[in-house]
Amino acid sequence: MKILFLANRVPYPPFRGDKLKIFNLAKRLSARHELHLLTFAQTQEDLGYKAELEKIFTEVHFVYMPKWRSAIHSLAGLWSSKPLQVLYFQSAEMKRQVNALIDKHHYDAVHVQHLRMSPYLSQRKDVPRILDLPDAFSLYWKRRKLVKRGVLISMFENIEMGRVAMYEEIIKSYNLSLVCSEEDLQYLKEARHADNLRLLPNGVDMETFSPHDHDYSHNHTILFTGNMDYAPNVDAVGYFTESILPLIRAKCPQVQFVIAGQRPVPKVKALANEYITVTGFVEDLAETYNSASVVVAPLRFGAGTQNKVLEAMAMGVPVVCSNIGFGGLGIKSGFGAIMQTEPEAFANSVIDLLESERLRRRVGEEGIKVIRSKFDWDIIAKRLEGYFFEIGIGR
Repeated sequence: MKILFLANRVPYPPFRGDKLKIFNLAKRLSARHELHLLTFAQTQEDLGYKAELEKIFTEVHFVYMPKWRSAIHSLAGLWSSKPLQVLYFQSAEMKRQVNALIDKHHYDAVHVQHLRMSPYLSQRKDVPRILDLPDAFSLYWKRRKLVKRGVLISMFENIEMGRVAMYEEIIKSYNLSLVCSEEDLQYLKEARHADNLRLLPNGVDMETFSPHDHDYSHNHTILFTGNMDYAPNVDAVGYFTESILPLIRAKCPQVQFVIAGQRPVPKVKALANEYITVTGFVEDLAETYNSASVVVAPLRFGAGTQNKVLEAMAMGVPVVCSNIGFGGLGIKSGFGAIMQTEPEAFANSVIDLLESERLRRRVGEEGIKVIRSKFDWDIIAKRLEGYFFEIGIGR
């Protein structure tokens, strides 16, 4: 098949989030299909990754739109009914290139990444289209509203939540719309009455995040990973250090908390002290996981599944997480990840793991089994391939 991937950001380097997903799926599908890429480039550095992307994609096309121009689009649309994140990626040049490439190549299918890019193909009924959502955005905003904010921020969030809820109807204009967790799928079925929804989980590169004879004997390092300018992550580490970590340190005073992730905002950097380390960008994330005794993911809002949880489980490191994303794992608590929603219960589960090498090993080894059976990118890429055949065959 000849497939066009339409991405909101350059999927390289494949460190986190949406870049990670597109890169790993395309890397595997390129062995059997001809893939083309059209994506926004936001920096000159992005434009420099073309050679790397051409190792996977037969053709790579960029639309250069710096962040300042995107910000102007958002400001100009304050009185629009569209969500600001959709306006942020609004571009006449992108629309022109999308239509030009489709008319030229007559693709068997188009993969559209993110609600942000959904307007560009919503009306092209002449080509089979898949919309791939990282999560149910209206569920994300619904949960975000539960965390107390300032008055102005709350007003903005209420407006954006309403816009997203209305705009999300666009998912029904695609042949298939994909979400990464069963929880998100069921939510969108009920909220949008959509019958074109399918499941495509996030995955793990088992070559990068594979068990390296993890040392279960140490019990002094708690780890949190993620992009540290992402609102759910910023909130999570603040909540953890304020409400959970003191309870843990009362029983385990030797413990160190490591916050590892690129672009930490000032609010995160300010958390650093003699027992909290903020690393910034980490070159070898697998080694960072391997040095941890327990990985925590105390997110209070968000949707989808969490890469930090999947990667830690793949490495055999025990995880304690909140309910955000846990439903998408399809496991019982304790089989790779322990789910807790209250600060004291969360702290107690971390303490139990820190105090028992046997428990750390059991939970960690169960996690490896789960990832190998359900979340290897090879398995997920084959599922996406099946969806392409489902909508593309018989044209």
